[in-house]
Amino acid sequence: MPELPEVEVSRLGITPHVLQQTVTAVQIWFPTLRWPIPEAVKLLEGEKVIAIRRRAKYLLLDCVHGTLIIHLGMSGKLHVLPTGQPRQKHDHFELELDNGYSVRLNDARRFGAVLWQAPNETHVLLEGLGPEPLTDEFDGERLFALSRGRKMPVKSFIMDNAVVVGVGNIYANEALFATGIDPRRAAGKISKARFVQLSAAIKEILARAITQGGTTLKDFMKADGKPGYFKQELTVYGRNGEACITCATPIKAVKIGQRNSFYCPQCQR
Repeated sequence: MPELPEVEVSRLGITPHVLQQTVTAVQIWFPTLRWPIPEAVKLLEGEKVIAIRRRAKYLLLDCVHGTLIIHLGMSGKLHVLPTGQPRQKHDHFELELDNGYSVRLNDARRFGAVLWQAPNETHVLLEGLGPEPLTDEFDGERLFALSRGRKMPVKSFIMDNAVVVGVGNIYANEALFATGIDPRRAAGKISKARFVQLSAAIKEILARAITQGGTTLKDFMKADGKPGYFKQELTVYGRNGEACITCATPIKAVKIGQRNSFYCPQCQR
């Protein structure tokens, strides 16, 4: 599933081709993805895209009369290509632009979403979200304060979008390994000092993943069709049974909150 770095890479990839361009046509080839695509998205026709933002794992394309919201789901990809290219299998939605290019959503599993947000409103999916992890609003003090009395595993805690948005499964595993924290430990048992280290690791790992193009998963490609490269640097995720890069102890896998979790039983306490 594309995580925050992959979504941010997609935002960066489409921005030079889409920002300040006028939408000349909206093509809806498959009207029901995770939810039905609202007819209101047709309001984009004739509108100029004045901003392209990311909130958590959602892409937001702002126009004067509303905001298009795109979620890539489990397998979604955005491609920028010359308008008029033949539709490919799993192409479901497209914005045609006045510069001769189009942005096309391809989603094999159809678990993504194309939604609409009216001006001065907040879509229900964007309500109650915590701060972005790469901002000053997110730090170890926040993690420590919100974790007091919490018995849930620390990995589930940092993946809670009300605590901080966008720390998905891959990067939660990686950040916890980087700080030597056992993902199964109760959040309320983690000290402030360790949460300060953890917040710093989350910021550093996410920023590095964005810089390197996002993690290459089997279904993810950047907007220019090239894969990301962060997968080469994964230290624990997906490495069950392999030697820890620090101590050579075999990496273990366990289910936490229905997610595959990976850790070193020697290095993480």
